Amino acid sequence: MTFSLSRRNATALIAGAAAAPWIAPARAQERYLDIRPGGQFRPVTIAVTNFVGEAQQGAATTSVITNNFKRSVFLQPLEQKSFVETISNPDQAPQMDSWKMINAQFVVTGRSGRNPDGRLRTDFRLWDVATGQQVAGQQYVTDPANSRRVAHIISDAIFARVTGEKGHFDTRVVFVDESGPKEKRRKRLAIMDQDGANIRYLTRGDDLVVTPRFSPSSQDVTFMSFGAGDPKVYVLNIENGQREVVGNFPGMTFSPRFSPDGQRIIMSLSQGSATNLFTMDLRSRSTMRLTNTAAIDTSPSYSPDGSQIVFESDRGGGQQIYTMGASGGGGKRISFGEGARYSTPVWSPKGDYIAFTRQKGGSFGIGVMKPDGSGERILTEGYHNEGPTWAPNGLYLMFFRDPGGQSGSKIFMCDIFGRGEFPVATPAFGSDPSWGPLLG
Repeated sequence: MTFSLSRRNATALIAGAAAAPWIAPARAQERYLDIRPGGQFRPVTIAVTNFVGEAQQGAATTSVITNNFKRSVFLQPLEQKSFVETISNPDQAPQMDSWKMINAQFVVTGRSGRNPDGRLRTDFRLWDVATGQQVAGQQYVTDPANSRRVAHIISDAIFARVTGEKGHFDTRVVFVDESGPKEKRRKRLAIMDQDGANIRYLTRGDDLVVTPRFSPSSQDVTFMSFGAGDPKVYVLNIENGQREVVGNFPGMTFSPRFSPDGQRIIMSLSQGSATNLFTMDLRSRSTMRLTNTAAIDTSPSYSPDGSQIVFESDRGGGQQIYTMGASGGGGKRISFGEGARYSTPVWSPKGDYIAFTRQKGGSFGIGVMKPDGSGERILTEGYHNEGPTWAPNGLYLMFFRDPGGQSGSKIFMCDIFGRGEFPVATPAFGSDPSWGPLLG
């Protein structure tokens, strides 16, 4: 199958597909790896061979795919120095005995180079060493400027084929870039690929920006901006740069976040000593109050079907997590860790978990629990971890950490089983990451 990538509004999108006879996706529904918690976990070993064709382009594609898998936890790329066979023709089946010798379960072959019209053509094949069969393959044609994105799309296709789960590599993350001295910190809204590449700044830093949140259904971002006067809630379209004020409320506004369909924003508004939850319809600009208490209710997040909301509140005397129906009403407490305070809850895109920040003593942990509060697990813990955000496949979290002794925070990612944790490089300091949807 051949996919053509075209550039539209600064983002490459899949434009179409046509069948190609060289693809042989055998056993299309089979899952090679059980990624569920419990049992004995062993990552799948995979050999990513050098993509042939233009040497520089092939090496870059190979490097991006390999690094994606290194951070995936579930796939373990083998070191190229261990390879017994050198692939010169990626269309031919590898010598499987050579790959069994180094315990490879899968082999990736491919090529990357320019067509006569100047466009970049990249194709790959995924081979199952046990059976000797090709189990996936694709060809992509695009502008050369989109080469890294093609490598991410290939990574997603392989990840999905091996694990049975959607990938997360062809995604972007919006965050707050922090630079300058600590006492005069400049905070700009920025966006990057999920691996920290292709940084682009979305605001100039004239006004303070906080809590950016990606829409789960579009390339829109909502965020708070503190300039002259009251804080404002903005919606920014990543593709065309159009920025629009959707709310300028008296008092203080916190933590705006999109509904699953992207048509509403839920937020908390401070009035006197109380902070309550409100939702705004982005089409009519009408608002509806969801809670009416003397407490502080904040950090709301919708369930993926839009029927429920999770939020944090001190209505019980301490900072805890509650759920309620999307139209408001009484809340049900779901966090009960002894001596712990809970904040920044975020519902998983799958609906199976709620991520949170837990403070206990002097330690801050990032964890997950089921929507009824059961099965709480702390994935990482340290001096100051905060603000989890979900990958669109619900298998990974990003968060930010101030490790202490430094002058700012950094962004990290981990899987939801706590098997791996990795830094995400940013130009200076970074905070408040929000993971966007798949681009394809």
